[in-house]
Amino acid sequence: MNQPSQRPFSDTIWDEAETWSRDRIEAFQLAALKRQLASVGRNSRHYARVFKESGFEPGDFRSFGDLSALPLTRKADYLAGLAEAPPFGSLAAIDLKDAARVHFSSGTTSRPTPVLWTSADLARWADLYARFFYAQGLRRGDVFQCMFNYAWFVGGLGATSGAERIGALVIPGSSGDTKRQIETIFEYGTKAVVGTPSFMAHLAETAEAMGVDLPSSTVSMVCVGGEPGASIPGTRERIERQWGARMFDCYGALECQPIAWDSALQLGPQLAEDYIHTEILDPDTLAPVGDGERGVLVLTHLDKQACPLVRWWTGDVVVRDSRPTPDGRTHARLVGGVLGRADDMLIIRGVNLFPTAVEDIVRAFPGTTNEYVLVVDDSVKDPKTGFLTGVRLRVERADDAPADLGEQLAARLRDVLKVRVHVEVLAAGTLPRTVHKAKRVIRE
Repeated sequence: MNQPSQRPFSDTIWDEAETWSRDRIEAFQLAALKRQLASVGRNSRHYARVFKESGFEPGDFRSFGDLSALPLTRKADYLAGLAEAPPFGSLAAIDLKDAARVHFSSGTTSRPTPVLWTSADLARWADLYARFFYAQGLRRGDVFQCMFNYAWFVGGLGATSGAERIGALVIPGSSGDTKRQIETIFEYGTKAVVGTPSFMAHLAETAEAMGVDLPSSTVSMVCVGGEPGASIPGTRERIERQWGARMFDCYGALECQPIAWDSALQLGPQLAEDYIHTEILDPDTLAPVGDGERGVLVLTHLDKQACPLVRWWTGDVVVRDSRPTPDGRTHARLVGGVLGRADDMLIIRGVNLFPTAVEDIVRAFPGTTNEYVLVVDDSVKDPKTGFLTGVRLRVERADDAPADLGEQLAARLRDVLKVRVHVEVLAAGTLPRTVHKAKRVIRE
């Protein structure tokens, strides 16, 4: 496992890079991009083809604006790469013998998506987690209870490695076993916990039902990721009150871990600008937008080895602020965290659910027609937090449908997608038809 680093840089800052001037950040990124683009063009089958088709020569790269000559990389491109060169895809840029680990998506888009990591990637990942946890207040000797899932999910091992690098004592609790989590907090003096906002809210409710005064515990840091919540003022206020602790937003994704996390100032998740180059683009025109304007976050790795990404479309709507913060940190922030999705992805108890994943099951299921609609209303939201606890699905009954179609389909969806789906079965012809783009998600 990772050994505690010889850092920190100061009493409050883990890495000197966090204090670089804007000029130094940009100079570092330009040099790193030149090296990275040359490496990607040599070693990734996908990007070698994309560069050739775009007439892009990495050796000619001179400015950030030169990236606009390249197309965006989207999830569909990654999935196509997996089909082209299974099992790890044509975007990979290493020989398999040089890979140290593979992490997977939750599989809700169609099948679990693998992402490879080298030993250097893993070390970089752990150090970035350490940087951000340190910025939030974690220190050597503190007790850190990880409540991210360790089964397949990328967050559990990343959080563990980062906390260990600082020198904290890690309790790998994983998710679930709620009463034991609470008992462990009190028995072992946990200072920091990490998990999804939904699970933190659930733990608080369980503690109340147990007659346990959670704010009297030793927990002073509630670190959350995997779904929106920590940067939403109402949610943050509620969970901080329930825990008697401060809550920090930890934003990342399987393909790019991590992206931006809160510091102790809670002024918005701070980007790791020595790890990724960011663009903020208008979702319709794809033109760059300035600081203070909403746009979709697009990422390019600066030193990722195994599965580097160039102009990765996250689909997340953000607002960037590049001004330094009062604590001396200079990397840009995402004000308000992730404000929403540019698509119809739903997040249910930390699981990303795409309408296409539901469609794949519904249209292959005996007894249904082609039509379906996903409904998001108050009946599938936690009344206290507003988090989604499930989703409603309206489908049409075909002539050969069994009497218990709804129950069978709900069970199948639960087994495959790992979320709760409330199925409403309607008569054939009830749902609207269209010859253009169907609206599969409605909010009532």
